[in-house]
Amino acid sequence: MTITNEGARAQIGVTGLAVMGSNIARNLARHGHTVALHNRSIAKTDALIAEHGGDGDFVRTETVEEFVAALQKPRRVLIMVKAGDPTDAVIEELAAAMEPGDIIIDGGNALYTDTIRREASLRERGLHFVGAGISGGEEGALNGPSIMPGGPKESYEALGPLLESIAAQVDGTPCCTHIGPDGSGHFVKMVHNGIEYADMQLIGEAYNLFRDALGYDADKIAEVFTEWNSGDLESYLVEITAEVLKQKDAKTGKALVDVIVDAAEQKGTGRWTVKSALDLGVPVTGIAEAVFARALSGSREQRKAAVGLASGQLADKPADAAQFTEDIRQALYASKVVAYAQGFDQIAAGSAEYDWDLHPADLATIWRGGCIIRARFLNRIKDAYDENPTLPSLILAPYFRDAIETAIDSWRRVVSTATLLGIPVPAFASSLSYYDALRAERLPAALTQGQRDFFGAHTYERTDAEGKFHTLWSGDRSEVQA
Repeated sequence: MTITNEGARAQIGVTGLAVMGSNIARNLARHGHTVALHNRSIAKTDALIAEHGGDGDFVRTETVEEFVAALQKPRRVLIMVKAGDPTDAVIEELAAAMEPGDIIIDGGNALYTDTIRREASLRERGLHFVGAGISGGEEGALNGPSIMPGGPKESYEALGPLLESIAAQVDGTPCCTHIGPDGSGHFVKMVHNGIEYADMQLIGEAYNLFRDALGYDADKIAEVFTEWNSGDLESYLVEITAEVLKQKDAKTGKALVDVIVDAAEQKGTGRWTVKSALDLGVPVTGIAEAVFARALSGSREQRKAAVGLASGQLADKPADAAQFTEDIRQALYASKVVAYAQGFDQIAAGSAEYDWDLHPADLATIWRGGCIIRARFLNRIKDAYDENPTLPSLILAPYFRDAIETAIDSWRRVVSTATLLGIPVPAFASSLSYYDALRAERLPAALTQGQRDFFGAHTYERTDAEGKFHTLWSGDRSEVQA
């Protein structure tokens, strides 16, 4: 099917006008772009125009054919619908109405392997497919998100200026860049969300320590997070943590956080990150613990049945509240470094696996604004990778190495104190264990290899010779070269 577009005037179209789609469309219109609108329910299209028509120039359409006809060539369509089968259905409907050279952009949280599949399929039909990770939530979509578009490089020539115009800006630089081929944009967004999980869990553990180890109420903890947000922990998540803790419940007058059920939900990107890391063989222990912590929080019946289990002989609570507060701050910072380091390790592994040639400094640059994990120290991450693009681990960059060396004693005190008090700190503890394992000269994996060779003849390497070896465990226990 070929759609004529005589008189077409829209530079881009948006289909899927729930909150995120509507806000992206409004953002585009506010920046001077004429936006064609489409939604399966025409009522949503009309509601957007009625409520926000003053934001700019919109073109109302009812059918896909009318929608595509409203677009200038090369046609650019942004899909903002639910991931999975609904996305495939919309893509197919659009592709049937579009022409070679046109561009379809998926702005949802799609699984990157789906994006790889879709890009290959549409490429065979002469269409460009862009998987664009968009971070910043509803507010970011409207006022400036961080955008991570993958796909054909040539498609970014037509699409990039539009996306960069609506992205968040930091020091005059848009928080949007071409990430790489096919599924790279959604892969990077997935890992971004995994880091977000870890960051939120670490903040939650800090809150829990203030509450259960120091006995602080929500207002007092809010004061601490507000203070921290003016220092090296400055970030969007620390900022909103203080705001959440300050909020009072209108019904009871209590702190709202104290009446919210302590069962965290998740939409899947954290799990995807961990599954991908397992496939790539990359340890993302902090992210994994955050995902598991949410899963455990949701096991409400199991937790209810376990209340009252033995805690052992617990230690006294910290006597010096000011010192322990500083210890928590240092532990939080060091653990955040580990979370980001693991995330960038996974991105490097994904880049190598799929031949994407991703550049970590570029990612740190576009994460400085708009996105949920935006934080002051992303400037430090950008500097680290600018100085050494092949940095083996972010932890080894001089700034972060010094920061962890400064924090290490506090970090250990927090983990040991929490353990003695029976307060769960899975992300703090696993991050510290990861750091200790990374710096260790010798790990127990030597014994693991010996065991594997014993029961399965899997062989092992020696420290003093090249090649693989096997011990004849069921024979005379002599060693042979494999």
